[in-house]
Amino acid sequence: MLDKTKGLDTMSSKKLKTLNAEEKLKLAKKYKLKKEDLIAMLRNVYVSRKLDDAEISMKKQSKAFFQISGAGHEGVLTAAAFAMKPKYDWFIPYYRDRALCTGLGVTPYEMLCQANGNIGDTASHGRQMPAHWGNVKLNIVNKSSCTGTQFLQACGVAEAGEYLNSLDATGADVGTDNFKDDEVVYTSCGDGTTSQGEFWEGLTTACVNKLPVLFHVEDNGYAISTPTYIQTPAGSISKAMDEFPGLKVLECDGNCPIESYATFVEAVKHIREKKGPVLVHSHVTRPYSHSLSDDQSMYRTKEELSEEKILDVFNSYPKTLIESGIMTDEEVKALLDEVSKEVRQAMNDAIATEWPKPEDSIKHVFSEDVDISSSEFDTKATLEGKDDIPMAGAINGVLKSEFSKNPLLRMFGEDVADFSQLEKLDNPELSGKGGVFKVTSGVQRASKDGQVFNSALAEANIIGRAIGMAMRGIKPVVEIQFFDYIWTAYMQLKNEMATTRYRSGGDFKCPMVVRVPIGGYLRGGSIYHSQCGESLFTHIPGICVAFPSNAADAAGLLRTAIRADDPVMFLEHKHLYYQGYNRTADVGEDYMIPFGKARVAREGADATIVAWGALVQKSIEAAKKIESELGVNIEILDARTLVPFDMDAVKKSIAKTNRLLICHEETKTSGFAGEISARVNEECFESLDAPILRVAAKDSHVAYCPTSEDYILPQVDDVYNQLKKLLSY
Repeated sequence: MLDKTKGLDTMSSKKLKTLNAEEKLKLAKKYKLKKEDLIAMLRNVYVSRKLDDAEISMKKQSKAFFQISGAGHEGVLTAAAFAMKPKYDWFIPYYRDRALCTGLGVTPYEMLCQANGNIGDTASHGRQMPAHWGNVKLNIVNKSSCTGTQFLQACGVAEAGEYLNSLDATGADVGTDNFKDDEVVYTSCGDGTTSQGEFWEGLTTACVNKLPVLFHVEDNGYAISTPTYIQTPAGSISKAMDEFPGLKVLECDGNCPIESYATFVEAVKHIREKKGPVLVHSHVTRPYSHSLSDDQSMYRTKEELSEEKILDVFNSYPKTLIESGIMTDEEVKALLDEVSKEVRQAMNDAIATEWPKPEDSIKHVFSEDVDISSSEFDTKATLEGKDDIPMAGAINGVLKSEFSKNPLLRMFGEDVADFSQLEKLDNPELSGKGGVFKVTSGVQRASKDGQVFNSALAEANIIGRAIGMAMRGIKPVVEIQFFDYIWTAYMQLKNEMATTRYRSGGDFKCPMVVRVPIGGYLRGGSIYHSQCGESLFTHIPGICVAFPSNAADAAGLLRTAIRADDPVMFLEHKHLYYQGYNRTADVGEDYMIPFGKARVAREGADATIVAWGALVQKSIEAAKKIESELGVNIEILDARTLVPFDMDAVKKSIAKTNRLLICHEETKTSGFAGEISARVNEECFESLDAPILRVAAKDSHVAYCPTSEDYILPQVDDVYNQLKKLLSY
């Protein structure tokens, strides 16, 4: 083991000192490893390897449908499991970490059930490929296939633990006892994933906040076929991280469980003593190809593979135990035979286990416990005072109210806090920032310490950390400052937030609210402050989408989003924040609106307009104009939420009007109006007396010049002209 934070010379795997059997035994005694511990480590190595072999056998029999192995990584992962505590610490392991999970308590049967996709799979209940670890009872967080998303989530898991501990110290009811004062959060990756930007974001976040996160980089020399030195400075992540502020860096021979155990004991000790995060860089082998879809003999020489065979823990560790007198040849063989028999039986049992019912495969997309569209969220507004509260003020009022009552809510994002320097909160001369649109102004003052804080200027950072917190019972209400810059967080939103409940079969969930200022009509917003793209989220199963047009609806829907149990994209149109026409009186501290319930903004009998966001008011103005000219009555439905969408309200309206115009600000091609049109065509075509028409932005980016912006974005006249065309059909 080398401690890179103590000024030692730079190194690579070639420079790691190789200990002989006597030296390894001495190290084992130093770290209080008994004979039975050393044998138990070998047993776990054998179990992990034989599970890989069993999955390969199952794949050949068409009893498994994918296989990726942890072969060559078992030594260091066994050591990590022995140095840490299941049900106490938290784990977000990557796909090579089979031996870690068996060491923590996941059984061979459970793993082989996942390979088969049957009901015995406790990681994903038949929903994910094998080697996608998870076990809610052992605090192993269900992992997706994405490389790199785990680091920010690990930070969020760690932050949740620290926050729960701080709340518990005040006597607050936190609703769980699954947190420990000195817990460690383990997360891992291969050498290739260190090239992902979120790896560096995670390290930065952990170091800045001194989080109890153990980053484990398992370096087998290749990212599929790409050697480490091709993508890592100096070919070594530990060398690249040398002298990284706030990070302890340790490097070890991951082929030796004893040396690896010594390293992990030191790493865990450092973190439990609250000294900050640790990066462990272990050097391991890869005796099998990347996966069964890969053939490494195409890009690795026979000499290279022969050398690795000697280093492979499956061969080198038994040799160490024999040479040191811990075990005999016969005892090693007997242990391997025992494990092989155990794994064969587990394989037979797994193959005999039934698959889940096909109809159950669509469960856990959304919460099975709380229906966000139910009457539970249908409450009355008090409507006290004048109609002078703008949409921004209504949202602000809900945030202050909910945060003051619920300490498990946490808000963070870019500039959302009043102050980062907390001593300024008591300065009467400073009002504080509170968001670029002042929507979160004063929420920090209305909350407990630590509830509201500023994040780094990094959108994926915000969402990834929020997901980690939500998995542990915190309810994040975070802000992405502008919709236009949400795209670096899209991986976390689509592949992580939306899938957590589903891919774990309901074992984990991440109910959270993502508030996002969206849309144009700002005069000068141009390409990067005018974007509108709600359909890119309505298309993702597992995410609810709200897009209010007025202050009262914004208040009611936001409170519902906060109190419900699903991930919600809460889209707030910037142009509507401070308008005069969409204001409200005080709706009260318990006003809620169920999702999936449209509002009749204007009653009519001659045509129906469905709109949301900024197009609701433009539709109202167009309807007034055409009504004064033609003497008709136009019904306008404000969708309010797009997921779930109130299709029943649309059917009811067009059964009366027989004509439908759909208006939205997003570009026309592939906009959500197309989805509504398709459903009307499929479900109530007979109600139509005319083609369905649409009003939307032109298929272009938004230009800076005011007249160009007006030409691109839908205006009142665009709605009027299409409405006139619809009525004349």
